[in-house]
Amino acid sequence: MIRVFLVDDHEVVRRGVAHLLEADADLEVVGEAGTAAQALARIPALRPDIAVLDVRLPDGNGVELCRDLRSRVPGLNCLMLTSFTDEQAMLDAILAGAGGYVIKDIDGLRLVSAVHDVGSGLSLLDNRAAAALMAKLRADVAADGPLATLSDRERELLGFISDGLTNRQIAVRMNLAEKTVKNYVSRLLTKLGMQRRTQAAVLATRLRGQRSGG
Repeated sequence: MIRVFLVDDHEVVRRGVAHLLEADADLEVVGEAGTAAQALARIPALRPDIAVLDVRLPDGNGVELCRDLRSRVPGLNCLMLTSFTDEQAMLDAILAGAGGYVIKDIDGLRLVSAVHDVGSGLSLLDNRAAAALMAKLRADVAADGPLATLSDRERELLGFISDGLTNRQIAVRMNLAEKTVKNYVSRLLTKLGMQRRTQAAVLATRLRGQRSGG
């Protein structure tokens, strides 16, 4: 059973999403909030597996809320559900630790699937979110963004991470001690402003796929 908490300032949206999710026997909506303050008060007590967050809230930003919640509730997964395809918000959400970013007109079955995936700890972006995020990343690279500052060895390391290799496997490929690789990974994440290895893997995989596609 995946426990879900919904955060959206529109009650109709919350009720509609709750009704959709609770039709799935493996999902349970354990609480709702219409503001960031309510979410910060309720979620740590309820400890859901996943918080579904709107990006724009009356008293704050869903991206900042994601960052705050993840610092207060270890292991909490966050899925951004919004009407806006704002490139910077998407990038900020992923860097804040969100496991996915989907648009509100997503098909109901795909939303249920997204909640399952992110609630289980996986990372995802729907097609439009991924396209917008990749456009932003390409612009960042062109403007000497975070990825452009990486050394050749760090780029190689990022590639291995996106391939899903463990530190031990990377150590063999790079002819380094496993402890050294672990330190390199930590420094790489810090340099990219990321908190989780999976975030780097998602971004690197999307960027590589976009480049190979033309």
